[in-house]
Amino acid sequence: MERLSPLDLGMLWPDDFGWPEDIGVLAVLDGNRTAGHFSLDLAREVVGTRLPLVRRMRQVLRVPRFGLGAPYWTDASTVDVDDHVRAAEVPAPGDDEQLLGVVERIRRRRLDRSRPLWEMWVLTGLAGGRTGLFVRLHHTIADGVAAVALLGAFFDPGPEVRALAPPWPEAEPEPTVPQLLADNARRRWREVRRGVSALARLPESVSAVRQAWPAFREFAAEGRAPRTSLNTPIGPGRRFALVRGDLPLAKRIAAAHGAKVNDVLMAAMSGALRELLCARGEPVDALVLRAYVPVSLHREPRDRLRGNFDGMMLVPFPVGVADPVRRLEMIAAETAKRKKHKRSAGGGALFRVSALQRAVMRRMDRQRWANVYAANVPGPPEPLHFAGARVLELFPIVPLIGNVTLGLGALSYAGQLAITVVGDADACPDVEVFARGAAHALDALAGSRGRDFGPVDR
Repeated sequence: MERLSPLDLGMLWPDDFGWPEDIGVLAVLDGNRTAGHFSLDLAREVVGTRLPLVRRMRQVLRVPRFGLGAPYWTDASTVDVDDHVRAAEVPAPGDDEQLLGVVERIRRRRLDRSRPLWEMWVLTGLAGGRTGLFVRLHHTIADGVAAVALLGAFFDPGPEVRALAPPWPEAEPEPTVPQLLADNARRRWREVRRGVSALARLPESVSAVRQAWPAFREFAAEGRAPRTSLNTPIGPGRRFALVRGDLPLAKRIAAAHGAKVNDVLMAAMSGALRELLCARGEPVDALVLRAYVPVSLHREPRDRLRGNFDGMMLVPFPVGVADPVRRLEMIAAETAKRKKHKRSAGGGALFRVSALQRAVMRRMDRQRWANVYAANVPGPPEPLHFAGARVLELFPIVPLIGNVTLGLGALSYAGQLAITVVGDADACPDVEVFARGAAHALDALAGSRGRDFGPVDR
């Protein structure tokens, strides 16, 4: 029996407060291969033959009653592929605006906890005969890094569909109440033993606390994020915008300034926030916003196939600085310092304490730690194919939570840097302004405004 880890639990509780923690990818498939060849039945066949390779996508999440321990994963007796892999038509003219509108309508439907927490949608009707493929799964299944690894089982490196047909594993029986009680008792006893063992190693524990304390102290000392229109309780609706970028160019920008690609993204986001707030008539002089940035803690290869292994880093965004190069240099220096001192551990540790999770989540619509959310996940470096069709583009879909009304997800794929902007539909109806601002900032850093980056808004 596999229980949810404390970090996984941290992705479950937001559902109870109206903030569904679904993540996903939106792929655009080549029309030359899909026209006349690709079909919903073919997609279902590919998924059905690959599901035996991905156990988590064959499992359901059970939330036991009080006294039986944490939620746990159990094998589904059956998985109805036809019910999980479905189709929808994108309205004419089939451009990105209509595509993102369909994605939003699908996203607003809650995933059914009585079955495996994922679904795939084949989206027909795109211009040029292209086909969209939207895969969504609950954040308890995986973080961004693990999701990319999991979903890789359904894609092929070339147009030939690999003949993978492993036998369907026999489902393990559902645990009984006595088994749940016994398992919970064992886990509680292990916690007690760990506590006793920690007392025996008190000098080591004191030393560890001393080493960790500066990170916690600096984390707390940063105080509250500034008040702007970006922080207000989110509603159920979302708006999306896309920015298409060039990964080799972003790497050259980073190398030229002694930075990382992630720093380039955050510098572009800072410039976009400056443009957005100026358009809203809000003051930006000397403004420093704070971004919540997940930091991957995956250490073992098997970690990449399951669960959540993210810490948290709060990064200051110098929105008040007009010079894009200076913004990049400031962010690169700050992230290097924080990573050197491992300051991501300070935020992540908070969510490892199960007793605090629900209390923290209950107050997320009033939090003052961060103004925005930014995530960057490394994706496949080589082109992929799904059911024989080449994947032209691959965009991440990220969630919002609490009172953070604007977020950004970036995913590298085959030399591309795909950026998805997500905003609360009521608080951020102007996400296209942010997308254009991000493109402008990237162009300014590249020294070639309008050539390599461009937003497509909805």
